[in-house]
Amino acid sequence: MNDGHRVITGQVWRSGSPPLQEPAGPYEGYIVGPYPYHGTDPGPYPYDGTRPGPYPHPAPPPAPYDTPAAPPHQEGAAEPYPEHAPEPPAGPLAGPDGGGPRPGRGGRTTGVRPPSVRPGRVRRTVRLLAALLCALALTGAGTCAWAEFELDRSVDLSGLPDRPPQGRGTNYLVVGSDGRDGLSEQARKELHTGTAGGSRTDSMMLLHTGAHGTTMVSLPRDSWVTIPSYVDPNTGKFHRATKNKLNAAYSLGGPRMLVRTVELNTGLRVDHYAEIGFAGFVGVVDAVGGVEMCVDRRIDDPKSGLKLRKGCHDLTGAQALAFVRQRHQEADGDLGRSRNQRAFLSALARKAAAPGVVLDPFRAYPALSAGLDTLDVDKGMELKTLLSLFQAMRSVSGGGGRQLNVPVSGPGSTGAARNALKWDEVKAKRLFAELRDDRPV
Repeated sequence: MNDGHRVITGQVWRSGSPPLQEPAGPYEGYIVGPYPYHGTDPGPYPYDGTRPGPYPHPAPPPAPYDTPAAPPHQEGAAEPYPEHAPEPPAGPLAGPDGGGPRPGRGGRTTGVRPPSVRPGRVRRTVRLLAALLCALALTGAGTCAWAEFELDRSVDLSGLPDRPPQGRGTNYLVVGSDGRDGLSEQARKELHTGTAGGSRTDSMMLLHTGAHGTTMVSLPRDSWVTIPSYVDPNTGKFHRATKNKLNAAYSLGGPRMLVRTVELNTGLRVDHYAEIGFAGFVGVVDAVGGVEMCVDRRIDDPKSGLKLRKGCHDLTGAQALAFVRQRHQEADGDLGRSRNQRAFLSALARKAAAPGVVLDPFRAYPALSAGLDTLDVDKGMELKTLLSLFQAMRSVSGGGGRQLNVPVSGPGSTGAARNALKWDEVKAKRLFAELRDDRPV
């Protein structure tokens, strides 16, 4: 240069980045830095007569530097750059000569990328979870479809005469019948069910759900109530309203007559009806692996076949059926039997909802199948409504509701009422009014 200053030619590098070295051969990309020119065009070119070589791609536009230019060098001053730069580390991101990182656009280095994580294991886990969720969804949907198909909606509550008005909350009438359908002769002997034809009600409960929780009220089968008037479908004969035991209503007209009788004597509208027979009851208990019950005395009842020592027992299906049927070993007879029935049904609902049963297909499906085989419900009962009924029974067993007998004043005093239970009219009326208005009991 003519101004007397010495000019240092070369590249300005960012702090910490080693300079590039001249490539061993042509580089198919942007050229960074001056390389000797071997073409035929004479120039002029600045400084030492060098220019980018004749490669296929033009040089990129100069990029602004984020560091100030070095001041002119003074005589005697130390060189601004070391004479020999340290060797760059070799690696998978080495430059064209096997050295440091490849430069980016404008002479900037791109930096070292962290090694990529192999997604194989994570991808396999995600796929496995997705397949499991799909399988559970399909299994659940298939189970629901199967249950909808198997559910016997044979009880028609529409068109019943003289029904009470709709109250608040929902009322279920849950019935255990002594129907022997599905039982062989050998099973009848082992279960001590007898050989009587037809069906009768062995237990009846009103289950009310509402804003104040669940209330389960037992209606003893020997309750002395009014049977509404009806026409015998077999003979066409008209029968006036009369007094009789509650379980006689089922014998006279089946579920519809039983619902009419309960509605007439309680003033409550029955929204849904569910009935299970002997065979279904035994099958459900066996399928869930038995139900634990504790008794405070030794029981030996030849009529039901129940024999238990004092203490806690895992009852099989046959033992459970005998337990909810026996009454001759109870001090208060039918009231004691009703109390045992409530306690056992609550324990059964709790056991059936346990994770060890629900998540075990070898228990859940047989229990559901056994229950559906002898379960009769009303035509308006949807599967979700049946599940709500089951959940309400389970909540009672967990302390989320109340269990009680309908208030009684004692046995009847004359005629057939001597062996029956008379309701306490004042207390019973108050109880049913609280349920109808969905008030705390």
